[in-house]
Amino acid sequence: MERQRWHGHAMKRGAALIGCTALVLSLTGTAAQARPHHPRDLARQTLPANDGWASHGTGTTGGAAADAEHVYTVSTWAQFKAALAAGGSAPRIIKVKGTIDAVADGCDAFAAPGYDFGAYLEKYSPENWGLETDLGDEPDDSPEGLRRASAARQDQAIKANVPANTTIIGIGRNAGFKGASLQIKGVDNVIVRNLTFESPVDCFPQWDPTDGDKGNWNSEYDSAVVYGSTHVWLDHNTFTDGEYPDSASPTYFGMLYQQHDGQLDVVRGADHVTASWNVFTEHDKTILIGNSDSESTAAGDRGHLKVTFHHNLFKNLVERAPRVRFGQVDVYNNHFVADDSYAYSFGIGKESQLVAEHNAFTLPDGVSPAKVLKKWNESPVTAAHNRVNGRSVDLIAVHNAEIPGETLQPGAGWTPTLRTGVHPAKAVPAIVDRGAGAGRLR
Repeated sequence: MERQRWHGHAMKRGAALIGCTALVLSLTGTAAQARPHHPRDLARQTLPANDGWASHGTGTTGGAAADAEHVYTVSTWAQFKAALAAGGSAPRIIKVKGTIDAVADGCDAFAAPGYDFGAYLEKYSPENWGLETDLGDEPDDSPEGLRRASAARQDQAIKANVPANTTIIGIGRNAGFKGASLQIKGVDNVIVRNLTFESPVDCFPQWDPTDGDKGNWNSEYDSAVVYGSTHVWLDHNTFTDGEYPDSASPTYFGMLYQQHDGQLDVVRGADHVTASWNVFTEHDKTILIGNSDSESTAAGDRGHLKVTFHHNLFKNLVERAPRVRFGQVDVYNNHFVADDSYAYSFGIGKESQLVAEHNAFTLPDGVSPAKVLKKWNESPVTAAHNRVNGRSVDLIAVHNAEIPGETLQPGAGWTPTLRTGVHPAKAVPAIVDRGAGAGRLR
């Protein structure tokens, strides 16, 4: 078999990953997981027909058609970025081996000369700066200016732009990224599978004195961003804060020093996305569909942001699973497991058309099902055949009864048709907990 030297490392081209075609569930009366195409080579599997919005129209094939010259195996951040940049627009498959750390040298490696966090805290403390003026006009040689320069260095280093017609897949059970941000931006036909994403840590959050009554720390970088792209399939991945949970973060100026943004954002007119069999865990602001209510953004989002979530495990999250603006979003057969930090799951935003059906929720004692839905704007929602702690619950009715100031209107105005086998909600916890996440793709 031909071998290529890639930055001093040998790699096999066109190596096949042999495995089973699907997770066949042995629960009586439930449908088996849909079988992707190319059943023997996981790296060449394509999204099955009717499997969510990403199957619409041309479907999603990623790099399945890649020839041997465009199949790469990578184990370092430099190799990964080089594989993304190589080969022009030809279909490619990138196989990720092991855990790749995009910030292996630590945050200090990005700091601009002269940046000093202690000086930043001293100058912009509420006692010295106040809470009336933001930091936007601070000069380049100020603590804020040096923070901006440092942040720009990190931005350049940890973002990786994914081209069209690409499959990125982890090899085995322990493949993934730490501190990286995948940018699926302005392209079509991308598959991302079998990877663990440890959320990027913003090394240089910005203090905004004017954010709220007390000011706030704001951070950048999502694990994955689908920005203006179409036909994207995210499958059997795990998204987690890993070694850097918010609970371990300090407070400055009386506010949490927030170093995380989202785990997955679908924004700026992106369309036809399916997220299946993933785990989203240990995070605050998890998934955003549509990032602004502004009319300038709305013009590009209306009629787009069509996303399907099915058979995902949402565990120990605070909010946004997902928060939706504008899009027709189908959420079915997911398991939501909450802890005491839980705020809500579904955010009903501007002109959203959310359908949430056949999902299961496991809520701790004292947390009401009324919290599952959160109204941000006047938009209708469909929520049917869902179960909470093993019992059928009308999520809209219980929300409206307990939170009458945020009355929701039923009926999203559309009926999803792009679904494979739909399991009854009572079977969802066992099925999803057993099959979702990285390392469970077979």
